[in-house]
Amino acid sequence: MNSSSAPEGHSSTPTQLEDAAIAWLTEREDGFSPPREREFAQWLRADPRHVATVARLEQTLNLLGELPAFRTEINEAFDRAAPVVTFAPFAPPSRRWPRALAWTGLAAALTLGAITGLQSLRRTPAAYYTTTVAGYERARLADGSTLELNAASSARVQFSSVERRVELKTGEAHFAVAHDTARPFIVSAGNVAVCAVGTAFNVRYATNGDVEVIVTEGKVRIGHAGPSSASSESAPLVSAGQRLFLPNQTPAPVVEKIDSTTLRAALAWQSRLADFAEAPLSDVIARFNARSRIQLILADEQLATRLIGGTFALDEAEAFVRLLERDGEIVGERRGETFIYLRRAR
Repeated sequence: MNSSSAPEGHSSTPTQLEDAAIAWLTEREDGFSPPREREFAQWLRADPRHVATVARLEQTLNLLGELPAFRTEINEAFDRAAPVVTFAPFAPPSRRWPRALAWTGLAAALTLGAITGLQSLRRTPAAYYTTTVAGYERARLADGSTLELNAASSARVQFSSVERRVELKTGEAHFAVAHDTARPFIVSAGNVAVCAVGTAFNVRYATNGDVEVIVTEGKVRIGHAGPSSASSESAPLVSAGQRLFLPNQTPAPVVEKIDSTTLRAALAWQSRLADFAEAPLSDVIARFNARSRIQLILADEQLATRLIGGTFALDEAEAFVRLLERDGEIVGERRGETFIYLRRAR
């Protein structure tokens, strides 16, 4: 239901008021834009019952936090613990807004449907992670999971009391998922969704719409949101050491086992350590700049072909510059907290 079309006036039934209030509260949890915030305030002022309904729903949310015993019943009723992700089509676990709320004293007659609908409002604010074309980010998520973003990537993360959801908008990401059977971890990229409970996997969402999933630990269920006649049993279950590739606009994914060499090459962007064997300094700098907040700039083009060998931590640009300066032939000129210009010593 769109909150902008919420019923107005005293002709609204209690059910309509509750539906409208839930729609507003859901949108508020996602984050109001300034115009929508003003519209919500106007909606509240339009009828005293609007304020009262919102207050009752917020009270219910607080009450739910004190009723952990309902979690098991809710999960069993709506199959939250082990959702089936299919190619026919994939959809997130359904949410059924309550059609009625019965209040007697301290919310004595809350229905299971009402509890489920209101629990879905108990979400943390969405978090956004973005990297530049030469960037990298590693983030510890609220549930203990780890998100790593490759260069030129963007992801939206939002958790609720019943699921953990990440939308990979562009680029590539690796996930090490904290185990939580009550809240599946779902990553979507275009029309593809990856569902896991506790595992590790890599998702690459190409600019042309192709999607690649590599599982490095455990198993994941992969679904497609587009039309398909496949049953839930035929939806691929991808295990560690396997890769699923789904070309854009192709309904049939390809699942294959990959060897350790291919796996290491595909995930090389995650490693903070890099081995160089007589590599040009320009190439080495490009690798550092893709992983470090500090950017190295060649101020002397004659240094570009200087050969470098060794193993370096790519997130330790300062240490690398100090190593270059040790022989006295290269000088690093610091400019602010972000840039170091490399030139030959005079």
